[in-house]
Amino acid sequence: MSMQITLRRARPSDAEAFERMMNRPEVHAGLMQLPYTTADFWRARLAEPGGPAVAELHLVAEVGGEMAGSAGEDPVGPAVRRRHAMMLGISVAPEWQRRGVGSALMAALCEYADRWLGVLRLELTVYVDNAPAIALYRKYGFEHEGTHRAYALRDGVYVDAHAMARLHPNPPRPSPG
Repeated sequence: MSMQITLRRARPSDAEAFERMMNRPEVHAGLMQLPYTTADFWRARLAEPGGPAVAELHLVAEVGGEMAGSAGEDPVGPAVRRRHAMMLGISVAPEWQRRGVGSALMAALCEYADRWLGVLRLELTVYVDNAPAIALYRKYGFEHEGTHRAYALRDGVYVDAHAMARLHPNPPRPSPG
C-alpha cells in the first residue's frame, strides 16, 4: 500500500497538531524541545515574523490529513559572517519513522536551501544515540564534525550530541553571458 506524503509550510493553525506530536515522550526525547508545550506556545512560535528577508522555512508533512512530521531551517544568527549558514531541525512521529516522511522533509529542506537560498552550509545537532536520524542525515550529505560532551539535559541525564553539517554540493555561480 502506497502512502501519499504532502509537504506544506507550517502555519499557526497547526498549533494543536504540534502540541500533540511534540509532547509525545518518544518525540521530545530526540529533540532539544522541552515537554509540556502548549498550543499557545506553538501558535506564537509559528506566527513569528520572518518573511523573505530571513528566509526561514518550517514544513509540515501530512499523511491522510494528519501531521506525520515537521522540519525547519533557520538562520544560525544575525552575524554577517554567518549569513551563509542555516540550522536545521526535524521531527517525525514514531509511527511514521522509516516510512519516507523524514526523507521527504530532508529532500525539501536541502532543495530549498540549495536552489532558492544559495545557502552554503546546513548545520544540525543530533544526540549520539539517535542512529536512525544520523543515518538519515548522512544519506543527505551531512558529515560528522565533532561531538559536544554533556550537550543537553534529557530526562535527568546529560547527553552528548554530534555536530553535523552539509556543504552545498554545487554552490551557485553567476550564469555566463
